[in-house]
Amino acid sequence: MKTPQLDIPKRGMPVTIVTGFLGSGKTTLLNQILKNRQDLKVAILVNEFGDINIDGQLLIDIDDDMVELSNGCICCTINDSLVDAVYNVLEREDQIDYMVIETTGVADPLPIALTFLGTELKHLTRLDSILTVIDAETFTPEHFQSEAAMSQVEYGDIVLLNKTDLVPEEQVEELEEYLRKKKSKARILRSQYGEVPLPLILDVDLAPTSVYQQVENEDEIHEHEHHEHHNHEHEHHEHEHHHHHSDHLANDGFISVSFQSDRRFDLDKFTHFLDKILPNDVFRAKGVLSFTSQDMRFIFQLSGKRYELVYDHRQKPTGNQLVLIGRNLDGQLLHKQLQECLV
Repeated sequence: MKTPQLDIPKRGMPVTIVTGFLGSGKTTLLNQILKNRQDLKVAILVNEFGDINIDGQLLIDIDDDMVELSNGCICCTINDSLVDAVYNVLEREDQIDYMVIETTGVADPLPIALTFLGTELKHLTRLDSILTVIDAETFTPEHFQSEAAMSQVEYGDIVLLNKTDLVPEEQVEELEEYLRKKKSKARILRSQYGEVPLPLILDVDLAPTSVYQQVENEDEIHEHEHHEHHNHEHEHHEHEHHHHHSDHLANDGFISVSFQSDRRFDLDKFTHFLDKILPNDVFRAKGVLSFTSQDMRFIFQLSGKRYELVYDHRQKPTGNQLVLIGRNLDGQLLHKQLQECLV
């Protein structure tokens, strides 16, 4: 029997990196890409920030590292090595046409881009663009006092102004004007619920790879004088870039607090916690929750001060999985406060 060959396009599989600050709408955009795929077989790689894989559950029901979706696409989580996760996709028998990587909301996208340009992946993939999702309602020029949020705008080849329906037209225009000054060459698009025509964001060939590599070369001169750029093993290269990424997290002061329980929440106590107790420094929260007064589970999303609970129609055991992401949080206190909401 003939061994199946990797049938990769001559220029390599195109890759889009989707980045954006906490709660900007990245996962919603990914769902739109999967729903409106136009017969593309897409691989979605989810990069979690937190101990519980909530993003994967919100995107699709993930039990293993990789799941096949009914539309011929696949979804997998990046555990330790981005390079290994990409190889898992490339080595599949069924050809995937396109790869989309979702970064965490507090990630600098540059180290991820450089992984595709500085390892052997550059022979197998083609970095198409970095797409930055911005929440038009909450974004300010201060970038949430976050280096990573600054980098997300700085390196965005496409900037998707999401949630434009939540703010006045003048505010959207001011934001666009600011972004044009900051990023004169970026493609700036507006969206609501992450809805955008796919030809405007996929296979657009907008990534200025030489600029990324120049940044890395300058970085190496300053930080990695003895760092050999070529012929790395997967793990070593990944470690270098992961370290760079971690520095941004440390500088920005972001942490995630994960909470799990087999017991259900009391709905009134939980909403009181959200409205009266939750610290302002929680930028983002997401989870799958159960309440004593309801038979079904709920998908919970919080972005800034806005939150929503939506029925989760999948037949799954009850219980709670919740991740809170913010700055300078007291994890022990939050755990205690959430415990008090349980029945």
